[in-house]
Amino acid sequence: MKLSIPLCSGLALALSGCFAAREARIESDYSYSGNFRRYRTYEFVTGDGLASDTSKLGEAVRDAIRLRLKVQGYKTNKRRPDLLVNFRVYEGDMRFRGYVQEDLSRWVKQEKVEDEETPDDYRQGYQAQRMLLAEGTLLITLIDNRTNRAVWNGYASGVTVPSGPQAEVVLRRSVRSIFDQYRVFTEGYLDGNHMTEN
Repeated sequence: MKLSIPLCSGLALALSGCFAAREARIESDYSYSGNFRRYRTYEFVTGDGLASDTSKLGEAVRDAIRLRLKVQGYKTNKRRPDLLVNFRVYEGDMRFRGYVQEDLSRWVKQEKVEDEETPDDYRQGYQAQRMLLAEGTLLITLIDNRTNRAVWNGYASGVTVPSGPQAEVVLRRSVRSIFDQYRVFTEGYLDGNHMTEN
């Protein structure tokens, strides 16, 4: 069987994309004080850096985050969002402190939330792990707007953002992979209760 040159090139490009995606390290951790069942709305943090970047790459990241949160039932709210979303791309290697935890979905199903009144005997405790994140890390943080505390970090390390139109594809794919670690739908969304809301 003969393969044409364009077909071979396309196949090689597709496979290289798969290999590049496999090389990226995707991790996340969360706060035991996060009330994930309560969160329904979000807004982006504004400021310096990529988070305020109005370039195509900054918009590509924001659009990918918006799409994923919409699919999970979240709505934007500029006045009083439940969550603030921040993201940043770090160049070079980076030392990072994460935590060894059970899957967030399982934690949310147990409907546990730790606060100041949680007795010490019932607290989970954080098992810290130090990590060296490889060249190029996209970090997405969800912040509880009421408490002003980070409740979830998702990150992809080893992300090489090429120049040109392929950069948007890489960043969107990285956002999707990161949010695969945050499988939290708004309460009632999967039951169709979102249909009755304004």
